[in-house]
Amino acid sequence: MELQKSPKEAVLITGGGGYFGFRLGSTLCKKGISVILFDVNIPIQDVPKGMKLICGDICCVNDLEKALQNVTCVFHIASFGMSGKEQLNHKHIEDVNIKGTENVLQVCKRKGVPRLVYTSTYNVVFGGQVIMNGDESLPYLPLHLHPDHYSRTKSIAEKKVLEANGTPLERGAGILRTCVLRSAGIYGPGEQRHLPRIVRYVEKGLFKFVFGDPKSLVDFVHVDNLVQAHILASEALKAEKKHIASGQPYFISDGRPVNNFEFFRPLVEGLGYPFPTIRLPLSLIYFIAFMTEMVYFCLGRFYNFQPFLTRTEVYKTAVTHYFSVEKARNELGYEPQPFDLKEVIDWFKAKGHGKKLQNYSLKYLIWNGMLVFLLAIVVFTWFSNDYDDDSLKDLF
Repeated sequence: MELQKSPKEAVLITGGGGYFGFRLGSTLCKKGISVILFDVNIPIQDVPKGMKLICGDICCVNDLEKALQNVTCVFHIASFGMSGKEQLNHKHIEDVNIKGTENVLQVCKRKGVPRLVYTSTYNVVFGGQVIMNGDESLPYLPLHLHPDHYSRTKSIAEKKVLEANGTPLERGAGILRTCVLRSAGIYGPGEQRHLPRIVRYVEKGLFKFVFGDPKSLVDFVHVDNLVQAHILASEALKAEKKHIASGQPYFISDGRPVNNFEFFRPLVEGLGYPFPTIRLPLSLIYFIAFMTEMVYFCLGRFYNFQPFLTRTEVYKTAVTHYFSVEKARNELGYEPQPFDLKEVIDWFKAKGHGKKLQNYSLKYLIWNGMLVFLLAIVVFTWFSNDYDDDSLKDLF
């Protein structure tokens, strides 16, 4: 995984202010690479020497033009709408994920950037159907079958990135080489999107049940394994590696499928909380998520709360879908290292988390009351209509 240390090697990371982008940038910087973090947000960590932060928006071509100077590789990580209430902001999702990607490709061609690694998602092929040990031969999920706008726009953007592979750069600077890494759900100490939300639910007493088949399996990827994959992919776009990754997609995970709820059991119990013993039907939770989204659409403009669950999160959590990493092993040399949640638990404890007497605010009491009321309506509707687990198939 060693990179050639050269003063000519310079990379730009869109979304570099986020958890994964910053981790990738820090690793590259330690290898002697000049790193530019490009983001609309400022990282919560201090930017170390050797890394440069440029505040800019991929939706603005001028911002990209100023940042992409003498860059040899772009890691395009920036996206919007992956989880929570972000999933319901369709316009901004499209602006960032599609138009932003088009802008990045356009400026790469104009500025003569020869390599681009795009961070994609399992969702480009997954839409609620069972997939076991899938590989890159699977077709894209038809756009109209995507149940959320994030997945739909990421699919469109991924296609644009792969179609751009081999296009000429301006002023005879060669051609643009692109590849795509389809990532599983990311975890690691300091992750800011998914894990803190789970811990908040646990601490508020909202994690009272699990759902779906206990035998269902999904993939996760540790942040350092994902960093390894990105560095290897950028190298595999070079002539020294015979451009083997050029125009190729790769699934990236730890390579160890696991039940979603069992994966998080060590975190819940490690923070001193009991793990739920109640298991509810998947189709019931899907219906609850649907009702939650409807409540958000009606009330979100007046009270900007975080939806308890969205429909996309339900099937991504409880429907079996895992993929082979053999193509990444064989072509990139990717070797996922074993990790567990110990570092994550230690990180949360260092931040003051762990079982203790909770000081519930009025906001939490109101939200819990709304949740109980919603559950009562849903359960009444559920039993009135005699739903069962098989009915979920008709909802996808």
